[in-house]
Amino acid sequence: MVSKPGFFYEHGNFSSIKIFILLILNSILHKANSGCNNSASNSLVPFPPHEILSSLQALPLDGHFSLRDNGDAAKDFGNIHHFPPLAVLHPKTVSDISHTLKHVFEMGFASELKVAARGHGHSLQGQAQAHGGLVINMESLQGPEMKVHNGELPYVDVSGGELWINILHETLRHGLAPKSWTDYLHLTVGGTLSNAGISGQAFKHGPQINNIFQLEVITGKGEVVTCSANRNADLFYGVLGGLGQFGIITRARISLEPAPKMVKWIRVLYSEFSTFTKDQEYLISLKNTFDYIEGFVIINRTGILNNWRSSFDPKNPLQASQFISDGKTFYCLEMAKYFNPDEAEVMNQSVDHLLSKLSYIPPTLFLSEVSYEEFLDRVHVSEKKLRAKGLWEVPHPWLNLLIPSSEIHHFAEQVFGNILKDTSNGPILIYPVNQTRWNRKTSLVTPEEDVLYLVAFLSSAVPNSTGADSLEHILAQNKRIIDFCNRAQLRVKQYLPHYSTEEEWKAHFGSQWEAFVERKRAYDPLALLAPGHKIFQKALSASC
Repeated sequence: MVSKPGFFYEHGNFSSIKIFILLILNSILHKANSGCNNSASNSLVPFPPHEILSSLQALPLDGHFSLRDNGDAAKDFGNIHHFPPLAVLHPKTVSDISHTLKHVFEMGFASELKVAARGHGHSLQGQAQAHGGLVINMESLQGPEMKVHNGELPYVDVSGGELWINILHETLRHGLAPKSWTDYLHLTVGGTLSNAGISGQAFKHGPQINNIFQLEVITGKGEVVTCSANRNADLFYGVLGGLGQFGIITRARISLEPAPKMVKWIRVLYSEFSTFTKDQEYLISLKNTFDYIEGFVIINRTGILNNWRSSFDPKNPLQASQFISDGKTFYCLEMAKYFNPDEAEVMNQSVDHLLSKLSYIPPTLFLSEVSYEEFLDRVHVSEKKLRAKGLWEVPHPWLNLLIPSSEIHHFAEQVFGNILKDTSNGPILIYPVNQTRWNRKTSLVTPEEDVLYLVAFLSSAVPNSTGADSLEHILAQNKRIIDFCNRAQLRVKQYLPHYSTEEEWKAHFGSQWEAFVERKRAYDPLALLAPGHKIFQKALSASC
């Protein structure tokens, strides 16, 4: 360890000896200059990159560092920003991460080394990258194995680097499953819990961060902390939805429920936005309703219903064949009801009753029955098709917004009526959730209204294009949407937020900003963690 100089002499590691001496000097200077303006860092002796690397390699770890061919660590699903790190840690144990973070923390201000935890690389704007810093490959973290616990409150203990699809497979072996999901399951636990994890079950169970019993977290000081609602609660709620700012999630205890065998999967179309949202909000207000409710906007698409036929059957084939959708904007309501085979009759009666209360276009009723696993992993099917065509690893300039129900019609009129009136470059999700059922203690920032809409513009750009499907055009379109929200003073918040300045982040957090800063000061005072978000550019003095 870096705190044991004998280790350096024993291994003949002279670069590490210099690092050790610099640590002492910097510690003295930092104490002498400690204050609120971070000017102390100007007096510190900088660490050259090669000496930082030498000191990292000297750490007694079970895993290893890679110093070359780190291209994957400079990429993400967004495929817009590419920031190569200085090194990548491939940890085998939690101790590997803890020792490394503690070492970087003890280097102090002068190392200027930032640390990013990278899961499956599905961030959009370089949030899991660390330019010239250290990236931790969370998927290499090993053991203890996933363990399912039955009982009155069943749960599963998993690694922070575990994929949700693997959790689904393992818990189904026990007849159980998590309550809340994301639409795409090939994401890590630590990644989704650092944001929220919102999907069509969130109106009923809240996001994934509301269904966690306990976490194991490594803070920016290298401390390993077990936390829950009753133990180290400030850190627990801070990390959930905290954008990786207060610690790295290395383990999570996830609430489970009995898993169904089958899913009744339903789609219908609307031509009027007001009718569409009225029916959506009606469904999420009911106690006995569907188990999953989402929706999406379809702009100027031909053959909508024909495209559905590969996965769904029309309730009335003749009427469906005569339906014309060309050149129009429609709103699709997507619903699912979970059931077991012996409950099929009761389930069908319930579905018929719910559908009878809705005002969709009758010929557009399409239904399907699939396994629970097939339904939850449905996006992966699309992924494989896109990969086969070379259309998966393209830029994804996504924009995700949370919009109060009272302002959704104003938003839709301008955005779907003017800004996106001709076409879209990918799916546009839109569905309501009811925050009254959510735990509001987490770091997740949402507008102050009970019912919110998630509106997600899931665009894909065509590389080297200069037209409407180019990255530049889509980014400009996203900016037009955000600029409209600002001009109209809509109380919109970004989900999976991306900003470039501290002032923008202050506006995003609003009244929660001071509490967010205090947590940063408590758990990551040197601002080592998650630099890709660009929330904190400098260390925070403890005396400020």
